[in-house]
Amino acid sequence: MSFLRKFTAFAVVLSLVLNVYIFTYPSLDSKHCSWSYQKRIPRDDPQWLKPLRSVPYFSDLIDQYLYPPVFEVPKVPDIKMLAFGDPQIKGNWPSTPYIKRLDTYGNDYYLGHIYQVMKHRLQPTIVAPLGDLFSSQWISDSEFFNRTRRYVTRLFDQPDEQREYAINIVNEHVDIDWRKFLEETKGTDLKDFEFGYSDVYDWCTPNYAKRFANEPLFINVSGNHDIGYSGDATWQHMARYRSLFGKDNYWIEYNRGTPHAYRIVVLNSLLLEGPALQPEFLNYTWEFLYQLFERKFDGATILLTHVPFYKEEGFCVDGPHFEYYENYEREPYKNGKLRSQNHLSKDVSQRVLSLVFDENPGIVLTGHDHEGCETYYNLNTTSGEWSATKEKSNKPGVVREVTVRAMMGEYGGNSGLMTGHFNKMQGRWEFDFNLCPFIIQHVWWVTKIATIVAVILSSTVFIFAL
Repeated sequence: MSFLRKFTAFAVVLSLVLNVYIFTYPSLDSKHCSWSYQKRIPRDDPQWLKPLRSVPYFSDLIDQYLYPPVFEVPKVPDIKMLAFGDPQIKGNWPSTPYIKRLDTYGNDYYLGHIYQVMKHRLQPTIVAPLGDLFSSQWISDSEFFNRTRRYVTRLFDQPDEQREYAINIVNEHVDIDWRKFLEETKGTDLKDFEFGYSDVYDWCTPNYAKRFANEPLFINVSGNHDIGYSGDATWQHMARYRSLFGKDNYWIEYNRGTPHAYRIVVLNSLLLEGPALQPEFLNYTWEFLYQLFERKFDGATILLTHVPFYKEEGFCVDGPHFEYYENYEREPYKNGKLRSQNHLSKDVSQRVLSLVFDENPGIVLTGHDHEGCETYYNLNTTSGEWSATKEKSNKPGVVREVTVRAMMGEYGGNSGLMTGHFNKMQGRWEFDFNLCPFIIQHVWWVTKIATIVAVILSSTVFIFAL
């Protein structure tokens, strides 16, 4: 009995320590897990708190839960975007072993835990998963619906009003009529496609003017596992994605016509080059970019896309790589089509950077390369060419590209914090990015198991003590 009590005490202490860690992990690295540019207004702490201020971890916990600091409120509100790379949630099949089903179930809540902790801590104004929401584009509509339900309830839980449309489609098993989508799309002239929004803070409010219940604006970016590379993307893939997640190409302009104008550009970079299975998709995507360029927007741009821009081998973990279908007997009509790519090609990268930024400041957030990477693209105003470098520069015509490290458990459960701040002295937007890692999923699992064991042992000891 003495051994049981000691082991129970150990289990309880272990579970407490682990739970404190997983719920307060951003405080261990508060510099990278907080917004940039914030200016704190000094004020006196209560006397009993001052000794704890010498330990950064406890100091951050005090700020979060006991005695929140007061920050200077800029006249132009900062842009606070929480970005996540490649969730890639998996699914189960009839033959899937039960241990794998449990792992899939737990992974949903592991990713959801990261989002809830960071959302509560940071109160972001925008949340943006950067593509590959799911782990495969080759799934049936019913499985696509099932993963959508998990996505909007377990991973990125949102108010009922914001997820109502998608949930209704899922619950009612609505068939996505991709043939009707094909006919309507082909029947519309390219020039008549509408890609733009203005001052959107909430998708639910009819005029988009107010943020719903202090919830962030949620922006989904399409990835190759959601729609497919251009060589295998079909009308069915596109129809169901757009039915549940909205447009794959659009812009949102904020404060247009003012000195502090900025815009968010969402680009489906999978449908920029081919050969494509459906060449029409490439035409639509390039039409979007041409319309974007023709607006001559005077302000900063935040580009959200999935596939990174071209850079030479050695800049990031993934180097330039293109693969095409060859001798593909299963679906011979795909032979010669684009099967996969790590980057956009050099020529396409040059064109897209010029069309989107056109010498204006901005930042690019991408996914795809799970390891993560940072690159700077410098515009030569004489030749009009962009060149990649690892060195930061404050010169005009420099765009920072951040490939956000994946939030999957094997990559450490990362959150990307992008802060935009308007510098009144220089009259321009400045952008900063921090990566806030959690920990590999095994520690999260150990925490849950240790908590269950501690509860069972404590109950057992209590019963024997009666």
